[in-house]
Amino acid sequence: MEFKHKSVLLRETIEHLNIKPDGIYVDGTLGGGGHAYEVCKRLSSKGRFIGIDQDEDAVKAASRRLSEFEDRVRIIRSNYCKMREALAEIGIYKIDGVILDLGVSSYQLDDPGRGFTYRVEDAPLDMRMDQRQHFTAKDLLNTYSEMDLYRIIRDYGEDKFAKNIAKHIVAARKEKEIETTGELTEIIKRAIPAKVRMNGGHPAKRTFQAIRIELNRELEVLQDSLEDIIELLNPGGRLCIITFHSLEDRIVKNIFKKSEQPCTCPKEFPVCVCGRKSLGRVITRKPVIPSEEEVVYNSRSKSAKLRVFERI
Repeated sequence: MEFKHKSVLLRETIEHLNIKPDGIYVDGTLGGGGHAYEVCKRLSSKGRFIGIDQDEDAVKAASRRLSEFEDRVRIIRSNYCKMREALAEIGIYKIDGVILDLGVSSYQLDDPGRGFTYRVEDAPLDMRMDQRQHFTAKDLLNTYSEMDLYRIIRDYGEDKFAKNIAKHIVAARKEKEIETTGELTEIIKRAIPAKVRMNGGHPAKRTFQAIRIELNRELEVLQDSLEDIIELLNPGGRLCIITFHSLEDRIVKNIFKKSEQPCTCPKEFPVCVCGRKSLGRVITRKPVIPSEEEVVYNSRSKSAKLRVFERI
């Protein structure tokens, strides 16, 4: 299956990255290389681009797409949470810009074998972003306690029927191990009132999202990585992050705010005594969202938000 993915907020992200032709840029979620291609087009022979992705298929697809820029491109199979270490191994300690597109790629959603989609009945419950990882969605569903299932579906799926869905999952696996996306979808449908299933979106969407986020530690990785990535930026360097989930966006917003205004002194203090210095400024006071045209062209962009931070 060919790796296809429509890059979300492509023009807006490239504009906000403020690319210098001789700069060093990193895409920490390389995917099929859509954003990367536009960055590389703007680099001179002195510029450098490093693409990072944990998905082997993405690494192969991006390598093909960026082959014409091979003199300035380096692609690394890793998680962006290990960006500092990965860059240090190739002698890079400061960079001029970073892109993080936190969405699941169209390829991952559309390939039944990856198990990300609830639209295919007989796909394996996989959902691993990095298939070197042994623990799968099937393992999670069949081993997590009812309370833990409830927690992740409630928090990461924001589903008001989380408690009942968790209860039905545990009851079903007592009869038989849950193995396919179709089996999970039917269990979820039984846990949600018929009237809600008729009027809402797909009943399994939120639960599938929650399981994927938990399995791949997506929010934990994001929370633990951003301050380190900001520290990597040269003065004037920018971090552009595209989120698709309210919890992701909240983490980005809060860390950007803390990095801009880190002072912990009481407001009544006339001068700062905590010694914490601002790392930069938030460029996007409100997130950049897709145009109406983009949403029509690519429905998966509907929930996307772009936030940008600039190092000082």
